[in-house]
Amino acid sequence: MKKKRTSLERFRLKRALDTLASKEGRGTELVSLYVPPGRQISEVAAMLKQEYGTASNIKSTTTRKNVQDAIVKVTQRLKLFKRVPENGLIIFCGAIPQNGGPGSERIETYVIPPPEPVQVYLYRCDSRFHTEHLQEFLKAREIYGIIVIDATATTFATIRGKRMEIIEEITSGVPGKFAAGGQSARRFERQREAKLQDYLKRAGKHANDNFLPITDLKGVIIGGPGFTKYDFEKGGYLHYSLRDKVAATIDTAYVGEQGVEEIVEKSPEIMRRVRYVEEKQVVQRFLHQLGHDTGLATYGEGEVRRYLNSGIVRTLLLSEALNQARVTVKCTACSYTKEETMKEQALLNYEQTLAEQSCPQCNSATLNMEEKKDLIDELAELAEQAGADVEVIAVETEEGEMLRRSFGGIAAILRFKPSS
Repeated sequence: MKKKRTSLERFRLKRALDTLASKEGRGTELVSLYVPPGRQISEVAAMLKQEYGTASNIKSTTTRKNVQDAIVKVTQRLKLFKRVPENGLIIFCGAIPQNGGPGSERIETYVIPPPEPVQVYLYRCDSRFHTEHLQEFLKAREIYGIIVIDATATTFATIRGKRMEIIEEITSGVPGKFAAGGQSARRFERQREAKLQDYLKRAGKHANDNFLPITDLKGVIIGGPGFTKYDFEKGGYLHYSLRDKVAATIDTAYVGEQGVEEIVEKSPEIMRRVRYVEEKQVVQRFLHQLGHDTGLATYGEGEVRRYLNSGIVRTLLLSEALNQARVTVKCTACSYTKEETMKEQALLNYEQTLAEQSCPQCNSATLNMEEKKDLIDELAELAEQAGADVEVIAVETEEGEMLRRSFGGIAAILRFKPSS
């Protein structure tokens, strides 16, 4: 079964893409390499060797050197792999200008583990990193069921990313609203209503047959012109598990494939809203435990870290807006070690002031920043070791902003009430 994408994986990928997007070269000096699964490492290495030779024709001495240096770095990283990983391999490398002028460039290398199999084999030199193929992985990949219904017909379809597939269409057999051939209006309306009910039941059965077997179905979107879609949604025609997954009911101008395409056009916002609903629910569960004083909720870095280390955290909630680092400082002359959490922007100044400080244990000026790690990553690693779920919460919702503002962006739901 395909592993569900977690909010933590999504956050890490988004952060990596933001970092890559901020990098620019002075010329066509930035290398982007996508290797799909199934390729041989030796084949890719041979291609890079050929590109190294081609780069020798570049007229600019600086550009030629930077491109060849980047290719060497990529080749070195490639040799660390015995085979191309299951989902493929993505490497970005190039000379990134620093604060100085020409000649201040520094070679930077990024290896991105793709969350799904890479579909393209690509080598490109440019003034930017080519992340567009990686950006696709950020988009919703789960399957959504689509039902476009009115009193004349129903269309069933699925959407995954940008791919839409029509499964089937059924017609209603329900006559129009006007009686024909001398029937009394009342009798005609009763007959029409009975046929409409039969049609809605039939549409529900088709929906159940089409969507229940899809194990990774994320949600169901119902659309169509008129009121029939609301009658269908509220009438209990869908299996309860599908009914619980209805993500939106929206108006469309058309039925059939055109109606499905209308929903596809609107689906990115709908799917984004589904994630927001999930995040709101997670925060609400935390607030419920906190408000009812069950002892199963805690917040603040110190308390959460303590319960992570004791293994009783069920769900760790982290605000996407946390911009802090966990720093480990060690004395090179003795065994002194300390850890601190600080804002990312304070890191450089802190590292510089360490050289002026004396070790509180041996009094030597030998303090050194041994390790620095993003706080989200550091806490998430503790959670993963403890078998806890990790939810990275955006700040676009009221609940997400509350997590950031009122609880410092760090909270947890516990497995059981800790002993005092």
